[in-house]
Amino acid sequence: MFHIGKANEISRRAFMQRSSQLAVMGAASGYAMGLAGLSDAAAFETGGGYKALVCVFLLGGNDHANTLIPFDSPNYNRYSTIRGGLPAAGGIAIDRSALASQVLNPLQPQTLTDDIQLALAPTMPRLKARFDQGALAPVLNVGPLITPITRQQFDSGNNSMFPRPAKLFSHNDQQSTWQSGSPEGSVSGWGGRIGDLAASSNTNSMFTAINATGNAVFLSGDQTQPYGISSAGAIEIAALRRNLYSSSAASQALNALLTNGTNHIFENDYAMANARSIQFSGFINDALQNVNLATDFGNGNGLAQQLEIVAQLIAARNQLGVTRQVFLVATGGFDNHDGLIGTHENLLAGVDFALDAFYSAMLEVGVADRVTTFTASDFGRTLASNGDGSDHGWGGHHFVLGGAVNGGQFYGTAPEISVDSDDQVGRGRLLPTTSVDEYSATLAKWLGVSPGEIPIVSPNIGNFNSPDLGFLRDVSQQAITSA
Repeated sequence: MFHIGKANEISRRAFMQRSSQLAVMGAASGYAMGLAGLSDAAAFETGGGYKALVCVFLLGGNDHANTLIPFDSPNYNRYSTIRGGLPAAGGIAIDRSALASQVLNPLQPQTLTDDIQLALAPTMPRLKARFDQGALAPVLNVGPLITPITRQQFDSGNNSMFPRPAKLFSHNDQQSTWQSGSPEGSVSGWGGRIGDLAASSNTNSMFTAINATGNAVFLSGDQTQPYGISSAGAIEIAALRRNLYSSSAASQALNALLTNGTNHIFENDYAMANARSIQFSGFINDALQNVNLATDFGNGNGLAQQLEIVAQLIAARNQLGVTRQVFLVATGGFDNHDGLIGTHENLLAGVDFALDAFYSAMLEVGVADRVTTFTASDFGRTLASNGDGSDHGWGGHHFVLGGAVNGGQFYGTAPEISVDSDDQVGRGRLLPTTSVDEYSATLAKWLGVSPGEIPIVSPNIGNFNSPDLGFLRDVSQQAITSA
């Protein structure tokens, strides 16, 4: 029996206990007063010190087959044949000779499907080193699921008996489904639902969920709304710091247009977000003023710049008054229907540098075991080549990085290297064997969400065997609850 929407009943009980102060915030109050007002009445205390989750979203659908690549001869040969051979022959396979130094040898004995050996992409040597250190764990064949489903059940087309996520293979819908559990139009993401539960552990609940990238549902909750920040710091509206068109009245009118709420829910949410950005930009910038990190995040890498501001905010966590946070960063370009070779390797090199720099910064700040970074993407892609690239898929491989990660091991089930096996649904589109609900539940539990409230975060978790995949070790015992 599967339990679609089980979280609705539970979450209403929990969320009604949350403060509604964010919804009545106005731009006229001083930010010191605003901070006091925005803090949830402390319903509980969270022990064990600071913790944060950082979601790195790879927009466009990452080609997992050229990210984690078969290295043993039998599986490599199958992979290369399905991908049309090497680029010189018109295919999209990575040359096996480039993989020898990138083979991921588990720190503890581990046998994967068909005795497959997997190598990390050649342009990701830094994350290979983190795997060898035990700080990185690949999670295999993850994707949105409502309940476990077999190839035969999928092929039956009986959605009522064997439900599957709606609008598979669609970019916008699957980005939303990964982030929220529902297609485009969803108003609540699992990062935001974690934020709803975690907010009252923070003195300033405003900064529980922070978005360093564009609009996304991931950090939206019932009470929690993401605080947007740019790579350069707080987002400011220059026209409000001076007279607009040499007129103070014009500046005041602009301020009213941006921040005055209405009876329309979307207009009111927009005004609230603007008001928060305007009101608290000074506070954020003051908190960041004395943060000086030695870690080099380089130049020209947008993902690294986003992670640098996240690292600075984490370094300023005491000034911000937070002990639990969820962040979102993102980088695009992964929709490689053509030109996969070259383009994809460069994208992965950027991810490799950015994630490694961020982990180095967390070591520098002294919270590497308190901050867990994880990847997500619209979907995986077809194992079969379309000639010069790969097409939209379903399941894919992801990475979890941090000092609390039980790394140097694989989690989940490795797929067969095939286009007709039972663990794919055509052209090598992986049928997920690990659900996003299991992935999110494991992360939420580590952050401190109590077992009884995991279904708020991961609504379908009751349909799967375990709410904990084991890739994180607990570094504190106090749980976040709605009590």
